[in-house]
Amino acid sequence: MRTRMLALTSAACGAALLGAAALPASATGPGAGNGQEQETAGTTAVEGKATAAELLARVRGCARISKGAYRTDSGSPKATVPVCDTTDAVFWKADMDIDCDGRRTRACNRKTDPYFLPETAFQSSRGEPLDSAVLPHVVVPGSGKVWDYRKSGLTGGSVVAVVYRDRVRYGVIGDTGPTGIIGEASYAMAKALGIDPDPSTGGAGSGVTYIAFKNSRVSPIESRERARSRGAALAREFVGR
Repeated sequence: MRTRMLALTSAACGAALLGAAALPASATGPGAGNGQEQETAGTTAVEGKATAAELLARVRGCARISKGAYRTDSGSPKATVPVCDTTDAVFWKADMDIDCDGRRTRACNRKTDPYFLPETAFQSSRGEPLDSAVLPHVVVPGSGKVWDYRKSGLTGGSVVAVVYRDRVRYGVIGDTGPTGIIGEASYAMAKALGIDPDPSTGGAGSGVTYIAFKNSRVSPIESRERARSRGAALAREFVGR
């Protein structure tokens, strides 16, 4: 679980500094690979894949399910982000802060991330913290008075689609955060979307759409390939293909 103390958005705007940390050269365990997602979904449909434009059109309106709204950072003056409901998924539109918690790697550790925590809310099939440097995952707010993700059919391993500009990437729910803040994803998810993944200076200030599919848990949670294939199928259904 991560407590975000964000002046990071302003730091990212004012800093041209890139993190020196890099992804590990290799990873082990189910679903391990090079961390580079291959599906590129822009405004043109490719081999039946749901595009960013199609997914964004599907979440244009908002049937609010949250009791109020979330702030995007701990220093945000107002809570402006609701969680919205559909028959098959919930979604929110926010920023992206970088979650580097979990397994210690060259990319994610106390030196690269001043708020690093060596655990994640959900664990791998081996009972270990998730590896934020290689596993694309999303952080949901901890259950609270604004919204309880569990009541929306979500849990660790639930499949998510994340849309940024013309890119769509798939992952899982892998961690929880503060109960009043939303808009965070792993180092690996940011990197796959072309967002600076540096946990101190990276992230995106806005323009990120998170779509979490109800009752869609994949196992093992660390299998990127299962999340990707299940996510692509659910996204096609979601846009009416």
